[in-house]
Amino acid sequence: MTTKKPITIITGFLGSGKTSVLNHLLSDEHFADTAVIINEFGEVGIDHLLVDTSFEEDEIVVMQSGCICCTIRGDLVDTLADLEARNKNGDLPSFSRVLVETTGLADPAPILQTVMSDPLLVDKYCLGGVVATVDAVNGSGTFERYSEAVKQAAVSDRLLLTKTDITDNKTVTNMEKHLALLNPNAPVEHVVNGLVSPKSIFGLGLYNLGGKTDSVTKWLSEAHGIIHKHDHHNHGHLNDDDNLNRHTSDILTFCLTRAEPLPWEGVKAWLESIVSLCGENLLRVKGVINIVEYDTPVVIHGVQHVFHPPIRLNAWPDKDHSTRIVFITRNISEEGLEKSLTTFCLNEQNLRLD
Repeated sequence: MTTKKPITIITGFLGSGKTSVLNHLLSDEHFADTAVIINEFGEVGIDHLLVDTSFEEDEIVVMQSGCICCTIRGDLVDTLADLEARNKNGDLPSFSRVLVETTGLADPAPILQTVMSDPLLVDKYCLGGVVATVDAVNGSGTFERYSEAVKQAAVSDRLLLTKTDITDNKTVTNMEKHLALLNPNAPVEHVVNGLVSPKSIFGLGLYNLGGKTDSVTKWLSEAHGIIHKHDHHNHGHLNDDDNLNRHTSDILTFCLTRAEPLPWEGVKAWLESIVSLCGENLLRVKGVINIVEYDTPVVIHGVQHVFHPPIRLNAWPDKDHSTRIVFITRNISEEGLEKSLTTFCLNEQNLRLD
């Protein structure tokens, strides 16, 4: 089976430090074997990212570190097709992974949907994770005014908190609390002057499964915090006492769990229903499901209306065989999803009894 190339999305609001992070990564030899695709409508010019090399409009640059840099021409699919064609013709070295930078004002969901569903990409690429830069100095005000910034942080698998060296400890602590409520499943890493390891950007797990369970194990261990919060009825709401902005209070993070195996047809009908009715507000869904008909779990992963085809693993990733589905939603209650899952699965069980 051909190994799919993971595509990692790096996002973050205007001035939050994406450029500094990329500038550092582009000079790192461990970043070689990477194609870096930067949206040409970004808020900053790209030339200074390329150290001693300048970009012409239609030029692709191979850095000294070995990575390939280009701007998006037309759309992501066309750009990747161009890179693949040039590699096949011998004009460019091969690459094993892709990093896509969004613009500062971008909603990352359309890019995630493209990676997960475009027929020209799904055979060769998979979603490798989402990373967001968050400004420790201005982030709270940005979240208050711009829903795009909230969504960028909410859908990410890792958060890079920047500018912590130029603000006070109280501001940093408040932002950490804010991020923990908005997206408790995402590790937060302090980044000063863009200094971050490629290991923090790549290998975020769950998506390039290929029948393996190690990445799922990693993801489940990170999701433990959400499950713990779920047990204590903390579902990602902002607390007014924390004096954090309230603009993000409509975004919830929670985990549905089931100890008993579920019928696949019931789960499938439930997923189709919530995608149809609530797709726009399903910011991120990731889950491991215990199915009655199978001895091993099924993994699901979706962004809004688009879901990866479910993948059946070869084995359980850990001793816990319960269903665990992590949701990041906007204006969708945990209670509603919980009740609808029960209804669909009970209906399927009743049909079987009939």
